[in-house]
Amino acid sequence: MSETLQTTDVAASDADLLAQTVSAVRAAGAALRERFGDVVRYQSREELMHALAVNDNTTLDILRPRLTRLRPEAGWVEDELDGGALPPGEWWVVDPSEGNVNHLHALPEWAVTATLVRENQPVLTVVHLPLTGETYSALTGAGAHLDGRPLHVSPTTDLGLSIVATSQARPDEDEKVVRRVGSSITAMLFDALVVRVAVPATLHLMNVAAGRIDAFWQFAGARADLLPGALLVTEAGGRISDAAGRPWTPQSRSFLAAAPGVHAEAVTTLSR
Repeated sequence: MSETLQTTDVAASDADLLAQTVSAVRAAGAALRERFGDVVRYQSREELMHALAVNDNTTLDILRPRLTRLRPEAGWVEDELDGGALPPGEWWVVDPSEGNVNHLHALPEWAVTATLVRENQPVLTVVHLPLTGETYSALTGAGAHLDGRPLHVSPTTDLGLSIVATSQARPDEDEKVVRRVGSSITAMLFDALVVRVAVPATLHLMNVAAGRIDAFWQFAGARADLLPGALLVTEAGGRISDAAGRPWTPQSRSFLAAAPGVHAEAVTTLSR
């Protein structure tokens, strides 16, 4: 069998896998939508963690068996706060309720995501927004799409005309990281047109891929936060790096995704 034919077969197999992953993520999203509505009240950290776990388990009960059937040999990552490199092989990196706290507070910014990582490179990803029914997807080498329509990053070339975004530090983050987040927001307030600060990261990155936001940055961060958006933005024509402009990997301590025309300016601003 020729190398070309082997590559084509793998691409066709991954395309079919993407379609089946879309189906699984949408089914999980429908279950999570059934739980959405009233604000969930909690009086302690323990009660909060329990409420978050109930949401996660609602989607994992659907996602885990379906994705495992698709790739029985693949590993499984479901802790959305984990970071760093994965062991060799294939892994499902899943955030069963991205923006879980928003969901509990009856806010609309939440999603269900699943990403297949092969040898530490994202191969395909699905981000589903159950409230709108929208599904964002990307396949390496085949582009990024919203419900089948191709996505393209912004053509903006001036950071001063750009909408940019970041998310806050995660709970119990190191004080130095928290202060770095704050100083970076201040720097962007001087240089960008509009600065948006909210969680979750994936929804900002989805908007970068769709050309609605021109750049997103984050310090520290987790695999489940960044891998889906990294693939979406890359396949939509954007640039991915760390905040200093160096190649990004899951071990990097910062992250920047931007339209090519403002990437260099964003690096300069974040380096101040």
